[in-house]
Order: sequence, then structure tokens, then C-alpha cells
Amino acid sequence: MADHVPSEHVRWLSDQEKALWRDYLAIQGRLHLEIQRDLKANSSLTEPEFEVLVYLSEAGGPLRMTALADVLQWERSRLSHQVTRMVKRGLVERTSCPTDGRGAFVSVTAGGMTEIERAAPHHVATVRRVFLDKLSRDDASELARLLALVEGSEGREPTRQYSAAGVPSGA
Repeated sequence: MADHVPSEHVRWLSDQEKALWRDYLAIQGRLHLEIQRDLKANSSLTEPEFEVLVYLSEAGGPLRMTALADVLQWERSRLSHQVTRMVKRGLVERTSCPTDGRGAFVSVTAGGMTEIERAAPHHVATVRRVFLDKLSRDDASELARLLALVEGSEGREPTRQYSAAGVPSGA
């Protein structure tokens, strides 16, 4: 639990900072809602299922659960519960690691591939419509720079970049 910070030591937000923060939260919420609506209208997938399937479908093979949790930036327990639900739906399969009794791999099933292939075109169209198409190439580059700055990774690869977060099975 975080230590209590006396209010006299808090750097309170200026009106401009409050407005910026609230605008960011509102935009994030609207984008998230559009993505959820798109998935509900065009697939049987939930947003967490879609996110898991994106990484698994691009992996080219099973991924360690820990690597998948890292790339998703999820707690291990959250991923474990999500994968359990997805196994029951036939979207993914979980297998034990033969060299590490505590480790597990997860991979997309044929049914999971069918679902992600059905959902992805609509998802991409929504991302373009509500986000990317509103930005010029220069705007997109500047936004990427600013996001990296906020994330603390300016000059590094983004932490959610697939190759930086985990490796396919066998590693």
C-alpha cells in the first residue's frame, strides 16, 4: 500500500493539466467503447479474448504464459483466468512445458484462428475510423514520440512490441 502523502507535498494539477488529463481519459474511454462495440457487433469475441488471440495468432507457435502476460502487460493471474475461459470456449489450448514443470504454453486453436480472422478486418476498420485516419503522417509520428516519452521509452522499442516481450516456445 502506498504511503500517505500530506496534501501540502502534493503537486496539484493546474487547470490546464486537469483538462489535458481528463481529455486523455475521455478519448481513451471513447476508443475503448468503439472497439468493444465493434467486437460485439462483428464477432463472438470479448476484447480480452481478441487481444490474447492477436498475439497468439502472430506468434507462429505456442507462447509461454509468462511471455504472453508480459506482452499484454497483464498480471499472471488475470491471464491464467482468461486462458482458462478461452480453453473452455475452444479458442486456445494450454500445454505444460516439458522442461519446466511450473511453466505452461498457450497456443491458438483452429477455432480461435477462425474467430480472430473473422474479427480482425472489422477491428482494423474501426481502429482506422476512430483513430488513425484522423491523424496525418506527421501527427502519427509526433503522437508516437509523445507516447514513448510518457511511457519512458523514448529511444527504445515500445514495451508492448511483440518481439521485445517474449519469445515463441522453445526458449
